[in-house]
Amino acid sequence: MPPIPVINYRIMKNILLKLGFQKTRQKGSHVFFRHSDGRTTTVPNHKGRDLAAPLSRAILREIDISVEEFIEIMKGI
Repeated sequence: MPPIPVINYRIMKNILLKLGFQKTRQKGSHVFFRHSDGRTTTVPNHKGRDLAAPLSRAILREIDISVEEFIEIMKGI
């Protein structure tokens, strides 16, 4: 399994939107995304900070895509 690249909130948000997720709500700095098939995830939006690799991996597990798929989608953004 390749390592997860370090990304920020903006990149993760764009990937989620490209996958068909919609921003449903926000509580403080945490943004909630939902897909029409029922998958959900929460992404922290802390200004000036990147998402930690374990957090990115947890988000990928929640949205049910592999690291390889994630990297391919990221290349298209």
